[in-house]
Amino acid sequence: MTTVEAKSTTDAELDAIFGPIFARIGEGAVQRETDRRLLFEEVNLLRAAKFGALRVPVEYGGYGVTVRQLFRQLIALAAAESNLPQALRVHFSFVEDQLLAEPNPAREQWLRSVAQGSLVGNAITEPGVGAVDHYRTKLTRDGAIWRLNGTKFYSTGSLYADYIVAAADRDGERVGVLVEANAEGVRQSDDWDGFGQRLTASGTTEFTDVLVTEDNVLGPGYGAPGPTYATAYLQLVQLAVLAGIARRAERDAREWVAARTRGYTHSAADLPRRDPLVQQVIGRLSAAAFAAEASVLAVADALDEVLNDRAQDEGLVVAAELASARAQLAVIDLVLPATTLLFEVGGASAVSERLRLDRHWRNARTISVHNPAIQKARAIGDHLLNGTDLPFAWSAGERTPEAAS
Repeated sequence: MTTVEAKSTTDAELDAIFGPIFARIGEGAVQRETDRRLLFEEVNLLRAAKFGALRVPVEYGGYGVTVRQLFRQLIALAAAESNLPQALRVHFSFVEDQLLAEPNPAREQWLRSVAQGSLVGNAITEPGVGAVDHYRTKLTRDGAIWRLNGTKFYSTGSLYADYIVAAADRDGERVGVLVEANAEGVRQSDDWDGFGQRLTASGTTEFTDVLVTEDNVLGPGYGAPGPTYATAYLQLVQLAVLAGIARRAERDAREWVAARTRGYTHSAADLPRRDPLVQQVIGRLSAAAFAAEASVLAVADALDEVLNDRAQDEGLVVAAELASARAQLAVIDLVLPATTLLFEVGGASAVSERLRLDRHWRNARTISVHNPAIQKARAIGDHLLNGTDLPFAWSAGERTPEAAS
């Protein structure tokens, strides 16, 4: 008897499934921004459609898509609501870790759980000293179990999640820990006060004597030394957000101009859409969105190669990291100017609070500072000139003068 291999989902099929959902989500973007309403309803729409299972193999109930297909959908989602891909960033990395793990019952359980709608958030970054030396969040033995204690910030997406990946110190070793988001001792706050990406739920998470079983201690976790696919992968989600912002900014500007009848006495045409200078602005916005998306998908192709090889080839991992770093600089330099340029298509009415066109710049500016571009540019140059290793494992926090020297 011949076994028929399950087929992955095509781009056309994915567009048919998620296109209407993204359109529905996109319709409410301006009002959500105005009201600062968190995205629970929109996350549930994605959950019901198994968006979080895009990379889960078909045999486990997912869509079995490539990395390129995943990022194509993330760009489209970001165009509808830029906060959502960022909120799901660590979720997709968690899924990727399960795909890379050796077959075992826990791996199968998690893949099936994701296919049923489970989402994973994060609690990695710490305030103050952070993890420059070691995590202040501690995992300590309590008989046959472990207890997790500590405070995290930038817990992006965790308020929307069923589980949280937390980074902790276990007797001087960095480890990742998986806890239920509603477990006793977990307290989450929506106190992220950035001027952009306001709905990512990137606030504080506190752990007080949270019970952790042995099988939920995941291993080295974020910040472990050595080359890893994860830094490029996680960075690329941010770049997909920027590409989506550029796409939506171009669309919003184009639709506004197409319906606009007010112009100036010294304009080159009676209607703004006929004005060659306005047309030029729309053309430049379109080019920026196209180039940003092309850059993201080029890095996604490199990551497809890495992950198809199960991240075993260090040369491919380094090449993907370098591609991601280069793309970061290029995409930021494309999208930030574009989100300012769009205001040139109209006069003072373009800055109306009703339109909220400023959200595109605020969101893009916020995403762009998550991994400082000036540090990334220096790292690229040092690598190319001197063969210095790219910074796969790095953390944010206060450094003593001794540590900085």
